[in-house]
Amino acid sequence: MAEVVLHDYWRSTASWRVRIALNLSGLAWQRRAVDLRAGDQHRQAHLARNPQGLVPVLEIDGLHLTQSLAILDYLEATGRLALVPPDPGQAARARAVALAVACDIHPVCNLRVADHVARLTGREETRADWMRATLVPGLAAVERMLDPHGPFCLGPDLTQADLCLIPQLYNAARWGVALDDLSRITRVAAACAGLDAFRNASAEALRPGADPNLGKTG
Repeated sequence: MAEVVLHDYWRSTASWRVRIALNLSGLAWQRRAVDLRAGDQHRQAHLARNPQGLVPVLEIDGLHLTQSLAILDYLEATGRLALVPPDPGQAARARAVALAVACDIHPVCNLRVADHVARLTGREETRADWMRATLVPGLAAVERMLDPHGPFCLGPDLTQADLCLIPQLYNAARWGVALDDLSRITRVAAACAGLDAFRNASAEALRPGADPNLGKTG
């Protein structure tokens, strides 16, 4: 079987979703870092993989797949994952949460947008203000979309919603967004923190200079 390779950046929340998915899938895969701060995403080698100059890119089955939710759908369709609830109503609810994070919160909090806002204002502190202005109401809305009992976003089983939510909470913590009043979200975070697939995919486990055993067991 051809090698499965993920091109990503350690702190990219979109890449993080795919790392969790690959860990859950049981596939053997390798990670190749794309340093967004160094501009690797604009180099010709990466643009050949993804004309958008974004991460992640997954090499699998002779394909170069882009966009994290499309990658999750491919892994689902090819039998590597089972994260879409069989009930159509539950599937739609899970998709709504995933999209609320991936399409409403995340795009305006990514590196390109935050850098542009700081340049427009000429004030570096605007970056944090911008992030909080998006994250606070966005996560408050997601909180109300989650199952009241859990432990995961939509109840007892993991879905794509969990894979989208958890990385975004790292971003929230990074920009000083308190989650104390978001009991459902903190419940989901605690449940996912107990899973190796999530721990081993985290930014803390993969940040440059991190302990290579961080998040691993055994």
